[in-house]
Amino acid sequence: MRSVVLDCPDPRALAEFYRELTGWQITYADDDWINLEGNGSVQLSFQRAADHRPPLWPDPEHPQQFHLDLSVDDAEAAERQVLALGATKHEYQPGHQPEGNWRVYVDPAGHPFCLCSED
Repeated sequence: MRSVVLDCPDPRALAEFYRELTGWQITYADDDWINLEGNGSVQLSFQRAADHRPPLWPDPEHPQQFHLDLSVDDAEAAERQVLALGATKHEYQPGHQPEGNWRVYVDPAGHPFCLCSED
């Protein structure tokens, strides 16, 4: 896999959100497309979509289609960080799962994502 691409109304704003969250670097940018890369082989890209509609989840009528699960060491500190960066905590919270603890948030463009920890 080369990249995961998120549609959004403002690629620069959403790329900055994820850059701050992940510590990855912008490796390409124009008005309609931005790439972020970390130390792996997959990049996270942001594509301008003028008609972007945020997914609703959980809602079978307008499904999320996919979401990002981000591993964190300290769930409380990570929550403070994502909220300060502009995310909102989703009303649906699955809580502790067999694989760990999942907390669901929504990024500034409306995409759900999870912070996953062992605690």
